[in-house]
Amino acid sequence: MTYKPQVVTVVTAVHAPSAPFLVEAYESLRAQELPAGWEWQWVIQEDGATDLVTQAVPDDPRISFGQGRPGGPGVARTMGLARAEGAYLKVLDSDDILAPGALARDLAVLTARPDIGWTASRAFDLLPDGTTLSFDQDPDEGPIRRGTVFRHWRADDHRPHIIPGSMCARTGLVLALGGWMALPASEDTGLLLALNTVCDGWFIREAGLYYRKWPGQVTSQAAHRDTAERTARAAVAEARVRALEALPAWRFPTTDG
Repeated sequence: MTYKPQVVTVVTAVHAPSAPFLVEAYESLRAQELPAGWEWQWVIQEDGATDLVTQAVPDDPRISFGQGRPGGPGVARTMGLARAEGAYLKVLDSDDILAPGALARDLAVLTARPDIGWTASRAFDLLPDGTTLSFDQDPDEGPIRRGTVFRHWRADDHRPHIIPGSMCARTGLVLALGGWMALPASEDTGLLLALNTVCDGWFIREAGLYYRKWPGQVTSQAAHRDTAERTARAAVAEARVRALEALPAWRFPTTDG
């Protein structure tokens, strides 16, 4: 498939409990100012098939909405890739909000630096009372060399020092790596680890994402903290990294030139 070079596809997985937040996510996307000649496409994929989500999808020709049998957010996002048109892929969870200028900053890096495969940006927790809290491990502005995310993740009890939900990447790279991992959680961390194994990224210190905290989010459920499952998720994510490390020819860009 040929992807449009001046289109960024924003991919969002949604399930029924988070459907009411789609309006705010849409408003944050519609407020983005892109460089001249650029467009965004919003691919929304429901993890399931309910009228509640269908009714919450905004009426906008730039939106491509799909449904399917439930398999978790990673499966939903990967299924959404079938409708992606842009050469660049931005993650936006259905309950999160893009900060003003986020897309333009991502694209400025990726178009100016062909050696960079992905970007991430500063994220703030958005609390139920409307206040925000900053993340305490943000790296400095600039390149994130291959393997940096993995080393930090292993040293900090399998917690990345970058919020995967703020990521923007080259669509071809995401597809080459198989999309999001087929895990019940941490599927976005698994993709981030894989991306940083094969190529350098770039961290943007300006705010790019407001990460909503609310009782219904998947990461707040007890199952997300189950020790056996968490250990298994980490083990398969690390195995993926090790397998990619063992393929030295699998790097982006393919040559140093």
